[in-house]
Amino acid sequence: MQGISPIGIFDSGYGGLTVFRSIAALLPEYDYIYLGDNARAPYGNRSFETVHQYTLECVKWLFSKGCPLVILACNTASAKALRTIQQKDLPAIAPDNRVLGVIRPTAEKIGNYTRSNSIGVLGTKGTVTSGSYEIEIHHFFPGVQVSQLACPMWVPLIENGEAKSAGADFFVQKNLNELLTSAPDTDTILLACTHYPLLMDSIRKYLPENIQVIPQGPIVADSLKEYLHRHPEMLARITAGGSRHFFTTDDATDFDNHASAFFGAEVRSEQVRL
Repeated sequence: MQGISPIGIFDSGYGGLTVFRSIAALLPEYDYIYLGDNARAPYGNRSFETVHQYTLECVKWLFSKGCPLVILACNTASAKALRTIQQKDLPAIAPDNRVLGVIRPTAEKIGNYTRSNSIGVLGTKGTVTSGSYEIEIHHFFPGVQVSQLACPMWVPLIENGEAKSAGADFFVQKNLNELLTSAPDTDTILLACTHYPLLMDSIRKYLPENIQVIPQGPIVADSLKEYLHRHPEMLARITAGGSRHFFTTDDATDFDNHASAFFGAEVRSEQVRL
């Protein structure tokens, strides 16, 4: 990796690979480093202070590997750590570097999908209780009703290889019924967790055809492309060798066995200690 200045992509585990997949498909020419903090995952139920500490450690590690730009491809980290990192940490540790999240770019676009002005947001407990999506969506689309629901069983089912199981179907149907009972006018559902696209088949099975289901990956990829166009000074710092390197804070073999389902291609990672 010597001599490259890649785009860093961070997640607490595997989910960010669905975002990376979309970014790499749209912008394949750049160098990338992905870091999954699997040893300390999941972040969803951890405190703001803990998520900030863990996320900052991972961001600093990516900076040390030459990344001038880091994408927090993790909704929990974006909700609980991004603002503090941008406003307090970056000026002190790397004022010329940038850290971006997935919530704001998603909120900027999601209101364009709904016709009924009613959006459902499905996420982890940490993302939902932060209120970040409701705040950001109302900032860009004041007239849109936002109904949030935490789905605490979805990530464990996915990470234990049960995405296609009857158990997954049970909890998907249960949670979707709960959301639509509380907000029957919903015509657009945002998957505000990067794991959730792996449940898309089950989600579609239990929804009426008129309800759209929107994953974040393509939206975040488009937003990154627009960001680089608007910031040529950052684009000039990123190398374009087309390389992709994967790292995890836990066992690399275990990471690789799960990662291909999220990334859509074979993954070979290295274990790192922060």
